[in-house]
Amino acid sequence: MRKVGGGVGVETDPAAIAAAVVEMMRNGRFADLEGLFAPSLRAVVSAGTLEVAWESQMSGIGAVSAVGPPIRESGAQAGLVRVSVPVTCERGGLTVVMSVGETGLLHGLRLAPALTGRWTPPPYAVPRRFGEHEVTVGSGELAVPGTLSVPRGRGPWPGVVLLSGGGPFDRDAASGPNKPLKDLAWGLAGRGVAVLRFDKVTCVHAGQVAARPDFTMTDEYVPHAVAAVRLLQRHPAVDAGRVYVAGHSMGGKVAPRVAVAEPSVAGLVLLAADSEPMHHAAVRVVRHLAAVSPGPAADAAVEAITRQAALVDSPGLSAATAASDLPFGYSGAYWLDLRGYDPVATAAASGKPMLILQGGRDYQVTVEDDLSRWRAGLAHRADVTIRVYDADDHMFFSGSGPSTPADYESPQHVDPAVVADIADWLAPRRGGMARLVSRLGRTFGIVFDGVRGPGIR
Repeated sequence: MRKVGGGVGVETDPAAIAAAVVEMMRNGRFADLEGLFAPSLRAVVSAGTLEVAWESQMSGIGAVSAVGPPIRESGAQAGLVRVSVPVTCERGGLTVVMSVGETGLLHGLRLAPALTGRWTPPPYAVPRRFGEHEVTVGSGELAVPGTLSVPRGRGPWPGVVLLSGGGPFDRDAASGPNKPLKDLAWGLAGRGVAVLRFDKVTCVHAGQVAARPDFTMTDEYVPHAVAAVRLLQRHPAVDAGRVYVAGHSMGGKVAPRVAVAEPSVAGLVLLAADSEPMHHAAVRVVRHLAAVSPGPAADAAVEAITRQAALVDSPGLSAATAASDLPFGYSGAYWLDLRGYDPVATAAASGKPMLILQGGRDYQVTVEDDLSRWRAGLAHRADVTIRVYDADDHMFFSGSGPSTPADYESPQHVDPAVVADIADWLAPRRGGMARLVSRLGRTFGIVFDGVRGPGIR
């Protein structure tokens, strides 16, 4: 194979470059790999940051046992080719996802769950009850594509904008074979709720975002969330006065800020929304994973994330602080924005009704560390409903025993009770008989179809 990484005869085939990248990580050649970074990627990721991320993953799933062939994917922005490489390990696997430019440099690089199967609709989804069409959210060079799911029949319907967690997620929050936001969208649309979900700007425009050292969490979420709310409000089948925002994980954390930016938001649904400072949570999570899979690599990951988190807490943090010295390779400006944001206080001051949902088995956002803060800060609010699903993990997948990252690699669906509870909360117009029918359906597996009558699912 031709030389990878600069000079005459440089390899530019995206598949060959992707295969070489995985081999470099497998062999610990992170400094060499950094030489393949485009300037925009180098600004937010260093060899050290990547090494910590790789070793943290390996500590949980064991050493690499096989590397699959590179797979070209659709959806990359102009001038870039997205390639995924499946990696099999002793106790699981992962997928290395890259965006490769025309000159062979990397403009994007992330570690994702293993590709193990295809998404299939959840049993509670009834596609004949709704239609979908593509939309554009936002305007200008950072506009993103999305999908609007609208119930069939006579509205107007309540609407909800879905926000995914931290990271460059697509509109479905796709991770391995799972698409939790698509589960939610299809489940809610079949129950009389119009749903708008969209690709994050960090997914569609990774290069432009990485080139902006002043990019913050607010920039990552708020402009597109506000645009999505307004788009839903203009739809003739949607009740403009009943458009809500539902955010998962970091999307839930930032949802109160969206409501402040767009006061017409009718209310908030917070799913596994973190309230503990994110850099503190990162230390806790890495320590948890190290305890589950101890070893030198795990110890190194704990040491690195602890050092990075301490820098976030220090008075010396500034917009000029190198992103490579900070957690997740986020910029100093990003962490300053996060450090100055109190989601609980913002939610309390917003005056919006809220539904807060939490998985009891979630080790990333926990009942003890995060939900306790929401409870304490909103205890005085009669319009806040909190529900805990004891068997659910961070993605609201039901299971048993301690939750681990490997759990996300098998095909699963969002807990049907979560979908039904959100639908009931968003559509309070439903009378007592409708709520009784809903509860009977959830208890006995009965589907009540307004056209065909009751049947057994």
